[in-house]
Amino acid sequence: MQIVFATNNPNKIKEVQSLVPQHIQLLSLKDINCIEEIPETTGTIEGNAQQKANYIKENYGYDCFADDTGLEVEALNGAPGVDTAHYAGPQRNASDNMDKLLTELETKNSRKAQFKTVIALHLNGQFKTFIGICKGEITKEKHGEKGFGYDPIFKAEGYDQTFAEISLEEKNKIGHRGKAVQQLINYLNQS
Repeated sequence: MQIVFATNNPNKIKEVQSLVPQHIQLLSLKDINCIEEIPETTGTIEGNAQQKANYIKENYGYDCFADDTGLEVEALNGAPGVDTAHYAGPQRNASDNMDKLLTELETKNSRKAQFKTVIALHLNGQFKTFIGICKGEITKEKHGEKGFGYDPIFKAEGYDQTFAEISLEEKNKIGHRGKAVQQLINYLNQS
């Protein structure tokens, strides 16, 4: 089976490729010569994932799936949420995003947060969504060199280390994207 993963993020591709069975070949946007910026304008994590999957199906004709992920911080009423990637501005810089979030939490008592990934799948004329959530908390400073995005400041419940300090295999077991991808894989294996 060949399916497009509608992302240009090499870190996401690496994470998901490590989870997908060998009989499923992932194609990236680059593989299908999609070089334009895919719109993400719905205002919700779910809506953005669906919008990206629809865009690839309608404009390129491939069966595909797309994801959108948000970090939702309790003390900030769910922010950065849908704005996670560009929280500190349009430059989409992970370090700037983390610095802004840590600054905003300096005076807050609660550091509870959750990562939420929504995967939207277009396959054989069917449309399906899968949701993965990982609850945890935001640390007071950055720790670790692995991972990407907010990984150096996010600790999953029951862990003493941030996502940036644990292995990719461990992160995939407990993390939001890994949970959503596992649901996707289970669905694909039944299709």
